[in-house]
Amino acid sequence: MSVQLFHRRTGNGQPIVILHGLFGSSDNLGSIGKELATDHEVMLVDQRDHGRSPHTDRITYPLMAEDVFELLAKEGLRDAVLVGHSMGGKTAMRFAQLYPGLLKQLVVIDIGPREYTTRNHDHIIAALKDIDLSQKHTRQEVEEHLARFVPEPGVVQFLMKSLYWATPEGLAWRFNVPVISRDLKDILAAIGPETVRTPTLFIRGGQSDYITREDLPQIKEQFPACRVETIDFAGHWAHAQAPEEVVELIRSVS
Repeated sequence: MSVQLFHRRTGNGQPIVILHGLFGSSDNLGSIGKELATDHEVMLVDQRDHGRSPHTDRITYPLMAEDVFELLAKEGLRDAVLVGHSMGGKTAMRFAQLYPGLLKQLVVIDIGPREYTTRNHDHIIAALKDIDLSQKHTRQEVEEHLARFVPEPGVVQFLMKSLYWATPEGLAWRFNVPVISRDLKDILAAIGPETVRTPTLFIRGGQSDYITREDLPQIKEQFPACRVETIDFAGHWAHAQAPEEVVELIRSVS
């Protein structure tokens, strides 16, 4: 069953809908959206169980794609450019499989259609499950806890962006830790074998291993109308590390 997704809509012109990745929110792509909104209509979306969208009891790509379908129908958007990073990219790919013909263009940032292992996420899940926020009274206490499990300072800061004061005395996560930890294998699963004929741009981080050279034949077979562009100096968060280049590539298809 679909849920009503929190979203922000700004600008005028060709509509671009942007989906964030796992543990993120629409805020993560706000700078990209702000730049694109100078000459496009931009919708920044919080996916289910993230940001300000509802927490649910299930996360799968068919469900997340249905959420986006209902949002676009409610907002009267057709022939949009659908942009997704990481988990959002998989939602976008699944949307194109389930609702062919509804999009002008698909843009997928540093994720492929294949299954991924949990190795990049196990330590994050362990950190989030180990912490009892009711016993933490400052953001610094939470940050110090995360740092004991997560050695990458940038990842710690990324997670901290989703920590908020739910009450004057109580901290909470905007993402749904129990459901994400339980459904992680579904989030990392392949999107399915259906061919996607929507014109698709894959933006690949040259320093990332999410789209390898070995992945390219499968991608080009499943997405026959695709092109792959690599930003050599960027990693998995290409939109944050190379915002000008990502904006220019999105504009090239919109």
